[in-house]
Amino acid sequence: MKRNYYLIFLIFLIFFAISFLTNILGSINPNVSDSFSLTGTMTGMLPFSFFIAYGLMSIPAGMIIQKYQEKKSLTFAWIVSFTGALLFSLFPSFPVFLCSLFLIGSGMAVMQVAIYPLLRTAGGEEHFAFNSVVAQLVFGAASFLSPFVYSYLVLGLGNQQANDGFLIKTMAFLTPQNLPWVSIYLLFTLICLLMAVIILMTRFPKVELKAEEVVGAWDTHVELFKQRKVLLFFFGIFCYVGTEQGIANWISEFLRTYHGLTPEIEGARAVGLFWGMMTVGCILGLFLLKVMDSKLVLRIFTVSALVILTFTLFGRVEFALFGFPALGFCLSVMYAIIFSLALNSVSKSHGSFSGILCTGIAGGAIVSLIVGRLKDLVGLQAGMTVLYITLGYILSLSFWAKPIIANATFKKKE
Repeated sequence: MKRNYYLIFLIFLIFFAISFLTNILGSINPNVSDSFSLTGTMTGMLPFSFFIAYGLMSIPAGMIIQKYQEKKSLTFAWIVSFTGALLFSLFPSFPVFLCSLFLIGSGMAVMQVAIYPLLRTAGGEEHFAFNSVVAQLVFGAASFLSPFVYSYLVLGLGNQQANDGFLIKTMAFLTPQNLPWVSIYLLFTLICLLMAVIILMTRFPKVELKAEEVVGAWDTHVELFKQRKVLLFFFGIFCYVGTEQGIANWISEFLRTYHGLTPEIEGARAVGLFWGMMTVGCILGLFLLKVMDSKLVLRIFTVSALVILTFTLFGRVEFALFGFPALGFCLSVMYAIIFSLALNSVSKSHGSFSGILCTGIAGGAIVSLIVGRLKDLVGLQAGMTVLYITLGYILSLSFWAKPIIANATFKKKE
């Protein structure tokens, strides 16, 4: 099939929008907590509501897409996300926010499952690996940008005389005066609506799934869940996303609580740099995976993360401001390596196995909630030590994983 450059660009745009919407919680958590007088456990319910949608929707999403095809599924996903963002924009309260986050998360889950096969078809199989990396870079760039957009909106709404721009004036008219951070969800509402319209206006090619990519029936998933290695890799993804969100969702609150830094400025900057350094780490990871075994790369980055986490949690403010972005750098290669090790460890049912692995994204819900609960009981600093457990599991995975196919390196080619 001839490469469809417009569709490739659209897929990258979808990646950008997904990331822009997904990774903002870490920046706004302190403001949400203050606005609704939340405990740590209640604050932990925010990422829980979002990421539990991935756990519930990832496997059904594959079945929905195979039945209704990519265009209808993506349109439906953006409409669901639009409904969630609009609902909270109109009725900004804590219970509505939980419902809104679940709807947005459900839409994102459907999109995540749909766009990778679509990218392979639109860009050509021989270019799929390259395009996938570009997509991850786009994803990281949006995660880096969104906290700074949030900071611009909140600071602008707090000082409108100094900022007479059209966007700030419009947001000031639509946003409750005592909840300036809600403005970011007004922006999300517009983004979701625009994306739904663009999808509707686009002609999509028919995606032909390979036999191993087809999502099987429930019986296939049940059979896979009975295999020990499937469960072990499921928990690998669970621990990775739990680590990622357990850090990202609490960076701003940690800096405020232990170092007196403001969420709107230093907190948002640290969250943005966390995601930005994850993108930089991804670029270095591409090179390392060409010169050494992926399990060794995973081991080096995980050990580094454990060391940096210690200095970040228990060191001075300088260590924290350096450490959180450095943790993003260390985490950069983990998801892709764990996912590839998992798929390369089975000889069939890759589509169904991918759905099970994506269900592990629910780790972002559970670990963030655990950290929030521990924050109430023993403090946030002690609560974040649960990340030693999740990182420890990932480190163990780098030793026991036995893929059927190892990653290709320059040495192996020779």
